[in-house]
Amino acid sequence: MNNIHNQSIPQEVLDQVRSKIDEAIQLVKPYSVVMTADDRASALKVGDKTFTFITKVFAYTKTNPEFIPGYMNMREFDVDFQDAGGHVDVVSLINQLYNYFDDTKLAARSEAYAASLFYYGNVQQAASVNLPGAKAIYDDLKSYFPRTGKTTESKK
Repeated sequence: MNNIHNQSIPQEVLDQVRSKIDEAIQLVKPYSVVMTADDRASALKVGDKTFTFITKVFAYTKTNPEFIPGYMNMREFDVDFQDAGGHVDVVSLINQLYNYFDDTKLAARSEAYAASLFYYGNVQQAASVNLPGAKAIYDDLKSYFPRTGKTTESKK
C-alpha cells in the first residue's frame, strides 16, 4: 500500500487558514448577497451563451445609450454587470484551496480505512482461534460489515 498522506496539517497552520478565511469573509460580506433556496430557484438561469449576450448588451448601452429604456436603472445594471462575471480569479483560488483540503481528506480517509481493514482482518483471524480479547473487538466491529447474502437457515 502506497501511503501518500504522511503528515497532518499542523494545528497552527489550520488556525492561520481559518483566520484568513474569516478575514476574507468579513471583507466581502458587506457587498455580498445571501439568497434563500426559493430565491435561487426563481433566479434567471445564465450560462456562458447568455452571459455573452449580457456582455454585448452592456457594451451597446455604452455605445448606443439612446436605446436604454427609461425604466432601466443603468447604475444598477453597471453594478450587476461588474459582479456578473463571478470574480473568476478569486473563485479559482477558493476552488484550489478547497481541492487541497478535499484531496487530503480523501487520501487520509482511504489510507485510514485500508489500515483499519488490515486491523479488522487480523482481529477476525484472532477471534477465530479464540485469542483472549479478540472476540469482543470482533463482535463490536463486525456490525460495520452486515451480511447481505442468504443465511443457511433461510435457504431451507
